[in-house]
Amino acid sequence: MSINCRWIFLSFLFLFLNQQVMAGQENPVRFVMIGLSHGHSHWIFQKQYQGDFELVGVYEPNTALIQQFKQRYNLDDALFFPEMDRMLDELRPDGALAFGPISEHLNVVRSCAPRGIHVMVEKPLAFSIAHAKEMEHLAESHRIHLLTNYETSWYPTTDAVIDYVRNDGGELGKIRKAVFHHGHRGPKEIGVGPEFLEWLTDPEQNGAGALIDFGCYGANIMTSLMQGERPVSVLALSQTHKPELYPLVDDEATILVEYKEAQAIIQASWNWPFDRKDMEVYGSNGYCMALDRQNLKTRFKGEGTETLRLIHAEDTGTIINPFEYFTGVIKGSLEVSHYGLYSLENNLLVVEILSSAIESAKTGERIYLKD
Repeated sequence: MSINCRWIFLSFLFLFLNQQVMAGQENPVRFVMIGLSHGHSHWIFQKQYQGDFELVGVYEPNTALIQQFKQRYNLDDALFFPEMDRMLDELRPDGALAFGPISEHLNVVRSCAPRGIHVMVEKPLAFSIAHAKEMEHLAESHRIHLLTNYETSWYPTTDAVIDYVRNDGGELGKIRKAVFHHGHRGPKEIGVGPEFLEWLTDPEQNGAGALIDFGCYGANIMTSLMQGERPVSVLALSQTHKPELYPLVDDEATILVEYKEAQAIIQASWNWPFDRKDMEVYGSNGYCMALDRQNLKTRFKGEGTETLRLIHAEDTGTIINPFEYFTGVIKGSLEVSHYGLYSLENNLLVVEILSSAIESAKTGERIYLKD
């Protein structure tokens, strides 16, 4: 072969391979959903949560629930599979979304990790340290991403507060105290589906009631704010004010998390007359109050009064679609930050805080975390 012919051949070969790589990059990420009972499972079928991905399969053991989804979203029968492992083997998806009971998260990871399928679970990762440790081992052994999704991870105000702590040496200064308010009237009162309510109020499947359902938010954000610092101790108080509705779990909980030089007060409730997801963070140089997903009130040293800021996603780079975030991580276009809100390392510590809180609420004793 002449030099010119060889050059032309190599040029065409390079162009072909480059086109193949580009085509691979343009293919949407393929997801499967494991479980439909969580109230948040509806998101992926809604227009505002679409992105560079496609849902190719669903496994849900409740046939009545499957029929509800088929009718509501006009879904094809072929989307649904009678067995989880069969679905994973036939479809070989890039990622799996776990929207069933928290107690089932481990089984999802047991099935997905050896197959090289990345997993994103709905909050929290687990309520059992043993479950969390096995999930960590599986994820690391098989080199998959294991993410945990929280609604507050999509709030621009959450990222804004984290930025105030971390950027430029920390405009907020050294954190001294954070107070988290997360709650609503109660799952039954707001009308969650019976399939969701069944396991959400079962301590064997959910670990606890409001303590887990809403206590996880503050634990997750505080862990990120403290950049993974291990708490010294956890002290929790839980009560059930509506035993006729929630006979097996708490509907009111307060968790005190002690750090070497700071503390967090996590208030979780199924009793508040209005929905709340807000926080106050106090530092040595000022304070930040995230009133909701967009409104942030701040005051720092040298400022005379409070300043109310309206925070947009473009201001903070916040991705407000969790499936888009998961897609970016799988494609490699997004990197999960150190002790970031979705990260495995963050959520392993969240599980330790929550499991300690459950034990503390039962015994009435302060639980010291092991180093």
